[in-house]
Amino acid sequence: MKLYHHPFSGHAHRARLFLSLLGVPHEAVEVDLKAGAHKRPEFLALNPLGQVPVLDDDGTIVSDSNAILVYVARKLGRTDWLPEDAEGEAAVQRWLSVAAGELAYGPAAARLVTVFGAKFNPEEVIGRAHTLLGRLEAHLAGRDWLVGERPTIADVALYSYLARAPEGNVDLSGYADVNAYLRRIEALPGFVPFAQTPAGLSAVA
Repeated sequence: MKLYHHPFSGHAHRARLFLSLLGVPHEAVEVDLKAGAHKRPEFLALNPLGQVPVLDDDGTIVSDSNAILVYVARKLGRTDWLPEDAEGEAAVQRWLSVAAGELAYGPAAARLVTVFGAKFNPEEVIGRAHTLLGRLEAHLAGRDWLVGERPTIADVALYSYLARAPEGNVDLSGYADVNAYLRRIEALPGFVPFAQTPAGLSAVA
């Protein structure tokens, strides 16, 4: 497998993280976003949207980070990470939708403002982030993982932007269960960290 990624993309990190957690041999190909490599014809042939990550599995091209998580889990028969039963799969899908919705328009968007200069309203996206964090804190009370008794791709999908939320000026200090949850993910065998930037609350004084 070949994974096209960028080290500061949380979407790309979730794909790299899952491949690493499963111990899947793969070639990581960094796409130079600053130089516009994602807009060049050779990359647009892989993903017309011009976004990372993209997975090339011996000619099978999969773009979109959540789609990559589903593809890898199904391809390798990892029902421990993506349940086959209707209830379990629906529960995972619910959180994949959160990753593509509330997470993307909350913590991820707040980080885009400080790290990449995006033109979102900081107060609005930080507010959305705290709304999501409050719901996560309540959901994680008395449980270790988002779905069931072990980690799934739902946890992988949420980790990167939650862990780096402080870079977008989103304070995690008031969310004890969320922080404990992040530490559990980081303790998993094969975990690879998401590159940190000195932005927002993570800025070096």
